[in-house]
Amino acid sequence: MRIRVRVHPGAKRTEVGGRYGPDDAPALVVRVGAPATDGRANAAVVEALADALGVRRHAVRLVAGASSRTKLVEVDGVSPEAVEALMAGG
Repeated sequence: MRIRVRVHPGAKRTEVGGRYGPDDAPALVVRVGAPATDGRANAAVVEALADALGVRRHAVRLVAGASSRTKLVEVDGVSPEAVEALMAGG
């Protein structure tokens, strides 16, 4: 499943949840403590999503947006309902 993600690097704590953007193309909000340098925020996003969705890290891949706050990630073994629950729970 592909998921649009809106990243907030440099946050006080890592959190996954909430909705960003219009209702027809929402993005899942991911806040990470890692700075947006040297790919550290991207690695933190992959780890945070894997933990929040209950999958292994290798099941989460960054597809697009490596240098953007809005990213496209692909996650294996997750249901649309699980993603929707995270968007609603933020």
